[in-house]
Amino acid sequence: MTNSFTPTWMIDAIYCVTPEQLRQHNIKAVLTDLDNTLVAWNNPDGTQELHDWLLEMQQAEIPVMIISNNSASRIARVADPLKLNFVSRALKPMTRGLKEATTILQLQPSEVVMVGDQLLTDVWSAHNAGMRSILVKPLIETDQWNTKINRFFEKGVKRNMLKDNPQLQWRKELD
Repeated sequence: MTNSFTPTWMIDAIYCVTPEQLRQHNIKAVLTDLDNTLVAWNNPDGTQELHDWLLEMQQAEIPVMIISNNSASRIARVADPLKLNFVSRALKPMTRGLKEATTILQLQPSEVVMVGDQLLTDVWSAHNAGMRSILVKPLIETDQWNTKINRFFEKGVKRNMLKDNPQLQWRKELD
């Protein structure tokens, strides 16, 4: 059961992932959750670290696309200033948003990675779409009310997933 919720990698933060690491794994694009993955849910402007990471990806010609269950207006508040494409109302853990992204990018699921801070939405949707996934630590410890519900159910799933996969450890880079 925990297999569907098992990420390919567990990395401290999205900003730890480099173009070189992605290329080593034949990853050509990054799909990312928005809240508490790319930006703190209560700081839509992001950080200098985010801007530096996005510039590094842009210079390496690795597209970054936001895949979120949020509304288009909420995502656009972050994506537009950063010049990022996005898929809103992605319906994660269903695959609609991820399939739409791979179609836009003209890539196969094996050529992209989904990055997110939740097992029950981000990792599960990647698994359902046949993609690799990176689970990251939430950028901040507080959550919106709907995410608090997910995190409550996620605790048991995460405990079982880590018990069944002792090789999974938080890391600073893709191995």
